Amino acid sequence: MRIDQRRFLISSQGILAVFLFWLVSPGQLPAADPVSKTALRKAVSKGAELIVGMQESLGPDGAVLNEWPYEGVYRVRSPRSRKGIIPIGYRVGGTAICSIALLKTPAYRSSKAAQAAVRRGRDFIVASLKDPLLSASFKGSYDVRGWGHAYALQFLLEARESGKLGKKRAYDEHIRGLVAALEETEIPRSGGWNYSRRSGALRASPPSTFMTAATLQALFLASASGFKVDPGVIDRALDSLEEARLDSGAFQYSTFPGSKNGRGFEDVPGAVGRMPLCEVTLYLAGRGKAERIRSSLEAFFEHWGELEKRRKKTGTHEPPYMIAPYYFFFAHYYAAQAIEFLPSKLRDSYRQRLYKLLWQIREKDGGWNDRVFPRSKSYGTAMTILSLLQPGLDKPPAWKKK
Repeated sequence: MRIDQRRFLISSQGILAVFLFWLVSPGQLPAADPVSKTALRKAVSKGAELIVGMQESLGPDGAVLNEWPYEGVYRVRSPRSRKGIIPIGYRVGGTAICSIALLKTPAYRSSKAAQAAVRRGRDFIVASLKDPLLSASFKGSYDVRGWGHAYALQFLLEARESGKLGKKRAYDEHIRGLVAALEETEIPRSGGWNYSRRSGALRASPPSTFMTAATLQALFLASASGFKVDPGVIDRALDSLEEARLDSGAFQYSTFPGSKNGRGFEDVPGAVGRMPLCEVTLYLAGRGKAERIRSSLEAFFEHWGELEKRRKKTGTHEPPYMIAPYYFFFAHYYAAQAIEFLPSKLRDSYRQRLYKLLWQIREKDGGWNDRVFPRSKSYGTAMTILSLLQPGLDKPPAWKKK
């Protein structure tokens, strides 16, 4: 049989073009060399350097540079300014996350700049606990103070246990106060927490699954560190997570057990930013399975492109999956955490899958940012550092009733 060489060449070029297009399509990059331990170490070091350099103050001119505010679209009114200002919950939460990241870096013990920055961050957090807008309350229908409570609690517990920031007992009163604030601000009847609630402080309202799961992990750590945590608060929050799980493995954005539809927020691509977190949290409380954690990670990697489409974009929840940009590094941090719950023989391959995605969107200066706001690079870089360090960190503790 004779072959038309010209036709064969054209068809071969077409096949090659399709193949190359597939290779460079988002989320379908060709297999690359593994991210080496040296590259990981340098990335963590450079990221820490950037975070230290981004410490600032939203206080009066000339104030000590002592915070890393997370910046989103939400603002609160201030009597001192006509423009809305970043709420204290975001300021404390962002500072806590950056402080945890620096505290966990291998070079922390030898870096006087990092040590000084974390001490300033700690002092800012502790002083902010006296702010009326960080009290155990909820104002209106949208209030992000709970994020400040949860991550301030996690940081102070980490600082206390590290032995790097003074005596343990110096933190005890603040930790007990934050545990009490979270217990007091749980949503009545349904349990859990949400930064968006029906009008009226602390009225019954659907809990947010991803806020509830993250807050539970902070409370698990408090309990494991010897602090009293109300088991009823934990049980109600865990119940709300279980009630929000769909047969597909997705979790609702907010728990509405009687109105699951599997679309938009509830479709798997719209839920991958919270699935690993929710599954790990339930597993830590004896209500999950390792297979579910792995399935959540497979969904995360399969639909990562939907998260990437929303990174550094304006707006929040956009169709078809209602994904907001603020899911991005939050999702990667908890995916990295989830990987450490897989069988040991699987972890390296899953870690590499995550590292390669993070390397795709690393910025020229060595940082990471998922928002349109330059300020939020500190948060994005901190969450990425914590993602890269996960293999060497302690796993979050399991919940044990006492």
